[in-house]
Amino acid sequence: MSKKYDAGVKEYRDTYWTPDYVPLDTDLLACFKVTGQEGVPKEEVAAAVAAESSTGTWSTVWSELLTDLDFYKGRCYRIEDVPGDKESFYAFIAYPLDLFEEGSITNVLTSLVGNVFGFKALRHLRLEDIRFPMAFIKTCPGPPNGICVERDRMDKYGRPLLGCTIKPKLGLSGKNYGRVVYECLRGGLDFTKDDENINSQPFQRWQNRFEFVAEAVQLAQEETGEKKGHYLNCTAATPEDMYERAEFAKELGQPIIMHDYITGGFTANTGLSKWCRKNGMLLHIHRAMHAVIDRHPKHGIHFRVLAKCLRLSGGDQLHTGTVVGKLEGDRQTTLGFIDQLRESFVPEDRSRGNFFDQDWGSMPGVFAVASGGIHVWHMPALVAIFGDDSVLQFGGGTHGHPWGSAAGAAANRVALEACVKARNAGREIEKESRDILMEAAKHSPELAIALETWKEIKFEFDTVDKLDVN
Repeated sequence: MSKKYDAGVKEYRDTYWTPDYVPLDTDLLACFKVTGQEGVPKEEVAAAVAAESSTGTWSTVWSELLTDLDFYKGRCYRIEDVPGDKESFYAFIAYPLDLFEEGSITNVLTSLVGNVFGFKALRHLRLEDIRFPMAFIKTCPGPPNGICVERDRMDKYGRPLLGCTIKPKLGLSGKNYGRVVYECLRGGLDFTKDDENINSQPFQRWQNRFEFVAEAVQLAQEETGEKKGHYLNCTAATPEDMYERAEFAKELGQPIIMHDYITGGFTANTGLSKWCRKNGMLLHIHRAMHAVIDRHPKHGIHFRVLAKCLRLSGGDQLHTGTVVGKLEGDRQTTLGFIDQLRESFVPEDRSRGNFFDQDWGSMPGVFAVASGGIHVWHMPALVAIFGDDSVLQFGGGTHGHPWGSAAGAAANRVALEACVKARNAGREIEKESRDILMEAAKHSPELAIALETWKEIKFEFDTVDKLDVN
């Protein structure tokens, strides 16, 4: 081994590489995809990852004698080859639970992906998955409401929910913004939403938006006889501003607010989630900035980890991509982390990217939100992929209707109900998608125009981040 790797790597092997270790039920387990520098043995770089993300440092220090490092250290207990990749490998590391503050996703991520990603012995490092032990899960707040409570609050059953991002997302005055909200909701949508970057800009201060949106929601409810909602984005420059906006949404009688959980941070998100539970408010979560962290196949954090962390930190709905729309994500990978959001137990399944069994116990589930470049022709696939416990959000696929947003909303609602009806009748809705939609369009001029408008629009690009399977 080259001399430049002697210090700070080689001595880790004897302490942190423990292939005979059997993980405990209380251990937090992590799988990293590791790409080491040329000439560094796998065991040594894997041990260095375990050390640098737990108790190790580059030199032996006298203060190690003041504690029992065998009790606290992370242990790399297994190494596996990455299928189809000769330069990378998987390192499985077990961390004693006492390394982490109870209920703090912030502390978990600070430990596991804090300094170690800058370690010079590494070319790339990616956190692929975490197995959270039940002892930790029970200390986390989780979703403030969950799927069942949200359905009861909104009185929506037996189908996916329909949403829409207001467009243009920036530049509208508060009054005109509220007008677009009203058009979408009266047309048949369940929700409309602020996008991730509408906060409180000079063209539209947040108070004005909240007030006009509340008026629009109320008018749409009175006209349709259905419960409606709009995701009021409470993300702000400071926690104090965030809570002020949440309190005002509550005063206006609104059922749901929104937070950008990655740019806002897990500390803010966990606090807002607890506030929502206390105040009877639903919480929609946008994942702005996620692709900066999760898209590179060899470096960063996979979105399945970010999704698990969100379920623990708290949120009732989370954006997950669409598979068929304009955003990154293949079908099996997406199904894998959707399971992590909604199921009570998710088994290890490498074909879906799940490296560990994950028991969620009694923690409520999170609605998966499909949003990004979708339109009525995608509806059969979306219903098949995401199932009923999802929110299908059409932005341009609503507002881009030649007859306006209300007509676009009506087209989406008719298409959704036609697909759900066909599925419940036992039809293979993806294979029969054209027939199902064209039949429904005979009774809906709005849908007929929508089908004609978007018949040539496709997003057929190769997926960047693919599963590592042979």
